[in-house]
Amino acid sequence: MHYPIYTVDAFTDHVFGGNPAACCPLEAFLPTEIMQQLANENNLSETAFFVKRSDNSYDIRWFTPELEIDLAGHPTLASAFVIFTELGHPSDTIYFHTVRSGDLTVVKKGDLLEMNFPARMPVICTPPAELLKGFSIPPVKVLQSRDYFLVYNTEAEVAQLTADFNFLNQVATLGIIVTAKGDAVDFVSRFFVPNSVIGEDPVTGSAHATLIPYWAKELSKNDLTAIQISKRKGYLWCSSKNDRVTIAGKAVLYMKGEYFL
Repeated sequence: MHYPIYTVDAFTDHVFGGNPAACCPLEAFLPTEIMQQLANENNLSETAFFVKRSDNSYDIRWFTPELEIDLAGHPTLASAFVIFTELGHPSDTIYFHTVRSGDLTVVKKGDLLEMNFPARMPVICTPPAELLKGFSIPPVKVLQSRDYFLVYNTEAEVAQLTADFNFLNQVATLGIIVTAKGDAVDFVSRFFVPNSVIGEDPVTGSAHATLIPYWAKELSKNDLTAIQISKRKGYLWCSSKNDRVTIAGKAVLYMKGEYFL
């Protein structure tokens, strides 16, 4: 059997920017262990698998090279891009259904794709020592939602800090967000993934489900602009809407082909 696959750079308007995701349309989900093996073979931070329902909505699942995860932003954006541009979706709204994060929507607004996700406000926590030892610059505040959330004084500190995975790999967490108020945008961030081939994720949509409510409260504004300042960089337009957030970005097609099982 052969199946289609697309690689899309999300949260960017040019190839080699943003975050690449593999997008795999299916008529029915493959066995979980096969999808996990495919994600490992793709060796990107996430691979999305999605199945069309009779009402033109989609079921979607996301896998890193190591495990299935509950919510992923950039592969959702990338999958929506494929559905709009390659699969001929009949309207400007796509409805995604997930088992672990409820229903999600993506709306096409010009060249922006706007995702609607559940918000995850972080709360103050007591950080493990290995977390603090894992970064070259100490944060001013440590919080936690799904991920640890480290706040810094300046964008320059976030850009300059280095991660020591000898320590971070001892921390029990899916990811670690580091963030500060931005110089040219409202906030900036980076995202680190212990115990993974990913290391530092270029642009992390799901992290913004935590970043947006935090910075909306800190800056007393609901509409925000953001850059994830990895080497590839990602640009996001964000809004806080009570217990939901919207995360918008652009995407470009890098590659399409087939895989064989």
